Amino acid sequence: MNEFWNQIVFDNPLKKYLFVLIAIVLGILLKRIISRYIAGLLFRAAAALDIGIDKNSFVKLLLDPLEIFLIAFIAIVGMDKLRFPSALEFEIFEVSFKSIVHGLAKTILIVVFIWLLLRTIDFISLLLKEKARLSGGIKDHQLVVFFRDFLKVVVAIIGVLMVLGMAFGFEVSKLWTGLGIAGAALALSTKESIENLIASFIIFFDKPFMAGDVVKVNLISGTVEKIGLRSTRIRTDLKTYVTVPNKQMVDSIVDNLTLRTYRKAEIRLQIDSSTPAEAIHSFIEDSRKLLTDKSFISDATVFFMDISGTSFQINIDYFTTPIPLVEFNEIRQKLNLEILNLMENRKILIAGSGMTVKLEKMKE
Repeated sequence: MNEFWNQIVFDNPLKKYLFVLIAIVLGILLKRIISRYIAGLLFRAAAALDIGIDKNSFVKLLLDPLEIFLIAFIAIVGMDKLRFPSALEFEIFEVSFKSIVHGLAKTILIVVFIWLLLRTIDFISLLLKEKARLSGGIKDHQLVVFFRDFLKVVVAIIGVLMVLGMAFGFEVSKLWTGLGIAGAALALSTKESIENLIASFIIFFDKPFMAGDVVKVNLISGTVEKIGLRSTRIRTDLKTYVTVPNKQMVDSIVDNLTLRTYRKAEIRLQIDSSTPAEAIHSFIEDSRKLLTDKSFISDATVFFMDISGTSFQINIDYFTTPIPLVEFNEIRQKLNLEILNLMENRKILIAGSGMTVKLEKMKE
């Protein structure tokens, strides 16, 4: 029996293959138990913060990368104990097949490890977002989302550099200096992305607006849904989804409508030029009284502003507190109807409403 297991196959005894196979099978069988145990330890550490995070969502977040990382680690370490078969020692494009296999194995391990780190970042951001939700800190929630995305980009870049340096033996410092013209072209192509990244930091630290605010920038008006590393996403009044580069948000004039202290409504009346002055004066006084008697009106003005050959213009302006748009429009509708009633009582007509057209038959 010993002679059988001592047989050499591809430069290794069969018993070594058996040990490696047993280790991999045990890893596959126990991966769920070990991964859940590690995830449970991390969850208990997080539960000490008394944030109230759901255990199932947390375990699901880390379980898959933990399982794959364990299997990959056991398989790669086990196969590393085997002697590389001499029959496979050949070159492909002047690179030994052994180096390619080792590089791929390290790449798999690094990629799975980076995946685990990314899921860990998701978990930490989940904790911080839950904490921000409980404390009611919208700004904190916004910062968590931003720095989560930022850290993911940093970790992904580090992962690529680790693959190049550790798996394939590239000297990263020499790689950058050796890019030459390609490096200059890369720098130019990433110039706008870097500017947008810097602009995103300016937005977060200067805080001209944050997620949930209603803003107006250039010809776009809507609610800020997300501030990312490169752009700001806005849900417009037309319910479309607009992506605006962060640099443009910083360079443009941004009107944060959420921070306004009042909402303004305007009414421009063009009344018939045949209206008597006394009726106009009475209508103005009635309109002022109507607006000042309303508790939800903060300030109001009514003025006879202009005289033209065909009409007289009366401007009515009033302000309310920064109430929701639907409620504001309901107030406007109510006041418009009441002003129409005042006009009917004073027999005031809109310019052109009493116009008649007389047609005469032309003589032949």
